[in-house]
Amino acid sequence: MNFDFYNPTHLLFGRGKLNELGHQLLPGKKAMVLISNGNSTKANGSLYRTLDQLEKAGVEHAVFDKIMENPVKEVIMEGAAFAKDNGCDFIVALGGGAVLDASVAISAMATNPGDLWDYVCGGTGKGKQLVNMGLPIVTIATTSGTGSEINCWGVISNLETNEKIGFGDPRLVPVLSIVDPELMLTVPPKYTAYQGFDALFHNTEVMISNGINIMSETLALSAIENIAKYLPIAVRDGKNLEARERVAYGSTVAGMTMQLTSTTAEHSMEHSMSAYHHDLPHGAGLIMISRAFYEFFIEKHACDGQFIKMAKAMGIEDADKPEDFITALVKLQEDCGVADLRMSDYGFKPEESMALAKGARAMQGGLFLANPCEMTDEDCALIFDKSYR
Repeated sequence: MNFDFYNPTHLLFGRGKLNELGHQLLPGKKAMVLISNGNSTKANGSLYRTLDQLEKAGVEHAVFDKIMENPVKEVIMEGAAFAKDNGCDFIVALGGGAVLDASVAISAMATNPGDLWDYVCGGTGKGKQLVNMGLPIVTIATTSGTGSEINCWGVISNLETNEKIGFGDPRLVPVLSIVDPELMLTVPPKYTAYQGFDALFHNTEVMISNGINIMSETLALSAIENIAKYLPIAVRDGKNLEARERVAYGSTVAGMTMQLTSTTAEHSMEHSMSAYHHDLPHGAGLIMISRAFYEFFIEKHACDGQFIKMAKAMGIEDADKPEDFITALVKLQEDCGVADLRMSDYGFKPEESMALAKGARAMQGGLFLANPCEMTDEDCALIFDKSYR
């Protein structure tokens, strides 16, 4: 029954909510508008709509468009310098998980001395405390996956050290978040699936975490039910607004469940994968290892009841054994067209398994503590072995 929940973010969720941005009390006079290095926000008009809303609010802006799929430390530092050079006093992060993650790190480094890795905990990070408050953040989500729109965490890569590590601080929680499913209608099917499974696994990991509580379980099961039912529809028909809305709900709720209860080593393992193979989309990596990862805990009978609850939420109403969750998971991957992802297509080699396992523990070892039972490096490497194709 015990839990600790703190989230001061003002969340505007629903169709057309971007149109309300200009009526909100914004936290500054000049926004650094953060977008990806792709063309999506320009092509679908969301960038220009956002800039128009800022102008209605009497806010100046400067656009920084260099965030890649797995944001790297160098671009974070470049973005922080951009914010300072342009006199920006808050950030508007318009994009998917990479942009939202990057906004947290840029916020911190725009107001604090030194290098980002001075403040990263884990791996080669120095683990220092931030000296100053970061720039206030407004998030506008254009995808459904990370839940980063309402939390204070981002995952950043260091190419020099082959590390991908979470960074954050409660003082960096966004002050305002807009989740408007109309902005997600143009996400391609493949990425809709990858992002949707990221959201799903945030919630399934919370469900098997040893820190699960009454509030996080209630929210997670609701999110799992909505994602499992509506993600295949969103993949098949990206213009289906109800499906987009329901998956967006599951993703945003995950931002809450992850504050109430930690995710587990599945995320550590994938971050190790994409630290060494930087072109791997995060959601795709999670899908690749998911079956073997959850089977590990089923074989250990670590939390049978939790798997049965999730199987029921995913549509197997008469589920009575933990293996039913695997049945539901495999069917969902097949229905979304991602059941045949191959690690070898991204350059992985079978002999990497132990290096990936050790990397997962070195970069984000804290998530292993949330597992429902012990997982050794050898166990972790075996999951990679079983997942390899």
